[in-house]
This record gives sequence, C-alpha cells and structure tokens, in this order.
Amino acid sequence: MLRALDIRDILLIDHLELGFEAGLNVLTGETGAGKSILLDSLGFVLGWRGRAELVRAGAAQGEVTAVFDLPAGHKAFAVLEEAGIPQSSELILRRINTADGRKTAWVNDRRCSGDVLRALSEHLVELHGQNDDRGLLDPKGHRMLLDDFAGLAPKLVRLRGLWRAKAAAAKELKAAKAAIAALREEEEFLRHAVAELDTLAPVAGEDEGLDRQRRQMQAAEKVRSDIQRALSGLRDDKGAEDTAGQALRWLDSVGGEAGDMLTEAVEALERGLNELALAADGVEETLRALEFSPHELEACEERLFAIRGLARKYEVLPDELAAHTEELRAKLEAVDASDAELGALEAANAKADAAYVAAAEALSEARRKAALKLDKAVMAELAPLKMERAVFTTQVSTGEAGPEGMDAVSFVVATNPGAPSGPLAKIASGGELSRFLLALKVCLTGGASDVTMIFDEIDRGVGGATADAVGRRLRALGEGGQVLVVTHSPQVAALGQHHWRVEKNVKDGQTLSTVKPLGEAARVDEVARMISGDSITEEARAAARALL
Repeated sequence: MLRALDIRDILLIDHLELGFEAGLNVLTGETGAGKSILLDSLGFVLGWRGRAELVRAGAAQGEVTAVFDLPAGHKAFAVLEEAGIPQSSELILRRINTADGRKTAWVNDRRCSGDVLRALSEHLVELHGQNDDRGLLDPKGHRMLLDDFAGLAPKLVRLRGLWRAKAAAAKELKAAKAAIAALREEEEFLRHAVAELDTLAPVAGEDEGLDRQRRQMQAAEKVRSDIQRALSGLRDDKGAEDTAGQALRWLDSVGGEAGDMLTEAVEALERGLNELALAADGVEETLRALEFSPHELEACEERLFAIRGLARKYEVLPDELAAHTEELRAKLEAVDASDAELGALEAANAKADAAYVAAAEALSEARRKAALKLDKAVMAELAPLKMERAVFTTQVSTGEAGPEGMDAVSFVVATNPGAPSGPLAKIASGGELSRFLLALKVCLTGGASDVTMIFDEIDRGVGGATADAVGRRLRALGEGGQVLVVTHSPQVAALGQHHWRVEKNVKDGQTLSTVKPLGEAARVDEVARMISGDSITEEARAAARALL
C-alpha cells in the first residue's frame, strides 16, 4: 500500500506531503489544476518513462519520495533480495532529477538503478487509464491474468517442472548424438589404434624399466672383463684365497712358544679368509648378473623403441600409453553401444515430451473453461455500466510452446453485436475503454490486493447511473486493498472513503499546485462544485449531500 508521497520542486509543485489510506482514495480538481502531476511524480519515483523535464523552473533539482507498506510475503521482497537491498515492512523509494537531466535513485537508502525501480513497480502499483499500456491493455500479460483468475498456479508449477525436464532430456539427447557422431567419424581410426596398442600391450612404468635394463646391458660389456680378472685374483690358483690359505696352514704347523705368539695372527688370517670368500661370492654373483646374450639387448631395444614410437604417434608420454589405450578402448565401446544408448535417450526424450504435452493440453483446457467463465463475469459487469450490447471475449489460441504452456491469450471486444472483434485499445472509444477496463479489473481482482491500483479519469465520458456504477465498482476494488482515482465525476468522488482536492494558485508571481485533504464540509462543497461548476448553489450542496 502507498502510505506517503513527498514531492519537492517537480513541475508546478514546490513541496507537497501526502498521506494515503487503504480503501478508495479520490483526487478531484479543476482541469489543469495539476492532478496529472501527482501521477507523473509517482511514475518518476517508480522508474517509469515520462516527461523529459520535470524539475520546477528555477530549482536546482526535483525530488520524489514514496513510502509503501509491504505485508509478509509480498513479491517486492524477491526483487529486493536479488538486488541486495535491505528488507523491511516499510519500503522507501527516493529519486532525484537535476536541472541538467541527471537522475539518481535510492531504495531503503541504498543506491540503485532505474531497472530496480521498474522491477519493484511491477509489484507495487497498477496504473489504469485511457492510455494504459502497462496494465490490462498489454496483450503480453493477458495469459498471466487469465491464469490468476482461474487459480492455475499449481498446474503452472507442475508444467514448468515438466518443461525443464523436457528441455534437459532434449539437451542430453542432442549432446549424445553429437558425441556419437564425432566418435563414428573416427571409428576406423579407433579400431586400428586399439588393435595396434593391444598388440604391443604397453604397461605403465615399462619404459623406465626397459631403459634401465638397456643401459645396464650396454655398460656390462665394458666392466665384465675387469670383474672377471678380479674374481680370478680372488679364486684362481695362487690367487688371494689360495695364498692366504697356504699361509694359514704354514702357521698352524708352528708349535711351542712361537705358536702361542702367532695366535692373534692366525685368528686375523682366518677372519681375512672368511671376508675374501664373501668378496669372491659377491663378485661372482655380479658377474652372473651381467651375463646376457646379444639377442636380449636387441629384444629390449626393439620393445623400448616400439613403445616410444607409438607414444610419439599418439602424442602422449610413454608411461601414459597404457592409459591412452584404455581411453581409446572406451570410445570404441561407446561407438559399439551407441545404438542402445541413443535408443534409451530417445525413449526418455519422447516420454518427457509426452508428459509435457499432456500437462500443457490439460492446462489449455482449463484456460478455455476459465476464459468462458471470465467472459460471462465481464459481460455481467458491463450491463450496469451501460454497455449491455458490447461483447467481451477471451481468445485462447495455439501459441509457441514454453514453460507456461502452448497457448496465446488475448482479450478482444466488439462494441456492438455483429461488429468485428479486436484488441481493447483499438476497438473501444475512450469512455468505452474505461468501462471495459474497470469491468475486467473487477472480475480479475477476486479479493485483497497487494498492489495499489490507480485509475486516471477512468470515468471519463460517463455520468448519472453509469458513473455511480463505476464508483461502486471502484469502491469494491478498494475493499481489502488500496485504490487511487483521479476523477471529474461527482458520483465517483462521493463514493470515495478519502478525498483530496488539487488546486492551482499563484504565489509571488509563480503558479503552484497544491493538494488538500477534505473534511466532511469541504467534501460537500467540492462535490457540489463538480455538480454545478464555479457557482455553488444550495441546490448543488443538497445534491452533493445526497450523493455523499
């Protein structure tokens, strides 16, 4: 609900503070008094596109502040959250316009863009008038209005989920087809490559082992003769072992006191013989390890070069050749299994598509039934508005499939039976259009509304009982919500629960517009003025009291 509007230096307004209430609020005044300035100011703070030059002559800048009360769960909270703006039950919009045209906006004291203001305005205010291109006259919103009227939100939630599932299945199928097509283009290569690699059967780490083995065999030829000589020096006749053994036998044969003196020498020689034996065993073992045939070196080099050759061919490291083989094998297996995979994905896609179509068709049927119900309700509202010969039709036709179904919805009218139907804005005259919009809005607003509804001279071109019918419907819309009406009709003004008069005055050579709240006596005079004109008679006052 719009609770307050503060306007400074906008057009003919120097400073104006307005407090609005729930229910039906009416603004009246002479033509040209400045009623449209209030709407221009509100549109400015809501980010709507309007007049280019708003700043009052002589002022450095104009400023408008609007305060809204938001109930729990209001749709504006989602916009605030997305924009990263602090949230509370009180929403304060402020926007300034400098004399050179620069505009700056704040929401709850946080700088924001005009886009944020416009996004908020979609959930705060509805403006209806003879140039209404944001509300009921916009065909883009007719489907949503019909869905709200019919209470189709649960069906829409389900359909949006089915649409996402349908889109996901189609995306997965398309990606699989593209991937399999790419694999099939290289099928011949894959079969050749896997066969070639399986023939070699490389093992991870094999390259390093073969390279080490090759280097060992190459080096063995150079060192084997030296090791053989060392072994001969240890084990052959007159070698180290034989010489030491003969020395030990000679010493063992020494007896007596000299033998006792040689005990330590004999023990050391025995230890030396043991170490010599161990050394000879080690040298002999090494010599055996270095034994190889030329064929072994040739086979080692042949496999090593084969591994490295394939690694270069497939542009991987030799140690990655085994893993690369498995990757190619997996691709080949995917090609072999592609028919089954595509079949399963196509079946899933068809199932998702069928589920969406079934739900969309059910929604279409619900819309067609709701359209007939809405047509009947609008026609019932048109009769008291003196448009009993007019025909209102909600057309539900086949449109482009999407998350909200396969229907296009539009409201069309014919002002007389047999006349061609067409869009509201093109067929109805100014007064007829106003009454069509009012009847439609009454039917679409089933209960309390979180949106402030503004009607700008929607009663133009009607009077008498018809104007009274218009006023009563506006008042009904205000029950449980808030309606602001700019009107020249005394019947409509008399039905307002809160009344303001817009006046134009000259002060210090400047023309200024002001807005005054009216008490009971002032309301009588204002309604009387609307009945009789500038000269207010007692008869006019009596008629005003009767209306009030």
